[in-house]
Amino acid sequence: MARIPKQTASEADGVQYRRARTWEIAFSQLNNGSAMVFYVLVGLMSYLQNAGYGIAVAVAGIILTVTRVFDGVIDPLVGLVIEKVRFRFGKLRFFMLTGWAIRSLAILMLFVWGSDAGLGAAFFIALYIVYIIGSSMNDIAGQMSGPVLTNDPRQRPTVQVWATVYAYLIPSIFTIISTVVFLPRHANEFTVGMLRETAITYVACSLVFQILACIGVARVDKPESFAHIATTKKGAEVSVRDMWNVLAHNGPFLRYLISGASDKLAQVVKSQAVIGTLMWGILLGNMQLGTTLSLVAILPGIVFAIFGARYTGRRGSKAATVTWTWICLMLAGVLAAFCLVVDLRAVLGSLPLTIVFFLVYLLLNGASMVVTVAAGAMRADVIDYELDRSGKFLPATVTATYNFVDQIISSLGSTLALGAVALIGFSTVMPQPTDSPNTAILLMTILLFFGLPILGWICTLIAMRGYKLDRVEMIEVQKRVASRKTELQAEAPAEAVA
Repeated sequence: MARIPKQTASEADGVQYRRARTWEIAFSQLNNGSAMVFYVLVGLMSYLQNAGYGIAVAVAGIILTVTRVFDGVIDPLVGLVIEKVRFRFGKLRFFMLTGWAIRSLAILMLFVWGSDAGLGAAFFIALYIVYIIGSSMNDIAGQMSGPVLTNDPRQRPTVQVWATVYAYLIPSIFTIISTVVFLPRHANEFTVGMLRETAITYVACSLVFQILACIGVARVDKPESFAHIATTKKGAEVSVRDMWNVLAHNGPFLRYLISGASDKLAQVVKSQAVIGTLMWGILLGNMQLGTTLSLVAILPGIVFAIFGARYTGRRGSKAATVTWTWICLMLAGVLAAFCLVVDLRAVLGSLPLTIVFFLVYLLLNGASMVVTVAAGAMRADVIDYELDRSGKFLPATVTATYNFVDQIISSLGSTLALGAVALIGFSTVMPQPTDSPNTAILLMTILLFFGLPILGWICTLIAMRGYKLDRVEMIEVQKRVASRKTELQAEAPAEAVA
């Protein structure tokens, strides 16, 4: 008996979807890989500020926080510029490469040419602002590549899988390189020479990733890929007002924004080093455990991401988000109850307790990965819905507006974490792994490590109740967009003859 071939998404939905080759998706998301290399370098900024520019540690923290807010403010302006610019060869490669060049020049000026030259804080701040501008250009253009490459609902989540794989692997690899290769060559000290050598090597590596990313988007990086379907030329013009219109009238985007912002705040607070000290160092008694778990979680996390992409492709981003958010809620609740009932100092000394804790923790990490994959597909859906709603294709505007909120939320993470630990007695000194656990530390750690994420997931579920872009609705959106594009193509020859 002959095997019946499986229907493609286009055949099943009655829509001629735009698809990308697998290698194009893999290469295009290396722009995120390049950004992750710079992310590792930014993690060394506090050492650079102190060793290379003589900036006090406390002042260094303030500078990085304030400039992070500036990063959020600059994103919408950069997004508007990207939307308005038209090149005959497209725009993705131009802004990706230009952004990379600006951020690379700023990094080399900070780490190599300006470091240890007596230039002071003003020079550092000025160059770091230049770095932020270049980063915004590169990141927004890179994040636009997914919606441009494909609108196939089965393929779209794959874009987020590749981005997530790079976000996991590349920082880990380059962090290991800096600590295992470069640091020992400089007597295990973060000296100016060590930071200089690291920066030169990392910028060169990021260039390789950037070139591959440009190759990945080359086929679709053309003007027609960014075409609007507005009925008039004036209606297709992009202005600052469009950002407000997206926020005010694009209901799915607003709900997506609420979901992403609440989850991001919990993630940022949880990832703060001081919270890790409370959880792994004081309560569990093994400060290295958090790092070990994050490395161990990479492989199962990737497996969950691949599964999540397939699940999201079949069910749609809304269904995947709701289902796996509920799973995250239940697993986090189980872990929180476990930590409240069990003496955490006894966990690592008991094999059954260790297995239970590690297993549930890894499952929670994997379930969160599925939600992340669904969120990537959801942003692309929101962009296409905006094209259907307003006639304007605004991937940079949607991305930049989301990034603006994301950066503001991220800047609050450290403040919230430090304020919380101050409430339990650490107002003048920071928690140390050698501190003794007590009830106040236990309750605050559970609240921040599990309670805040649970609150974020509850906000997500509430936001998703009114989110209308389910699998069925997105098929109708794509049909309407395709129909309008066909009409415009039919009208164009007629206008040319007239």
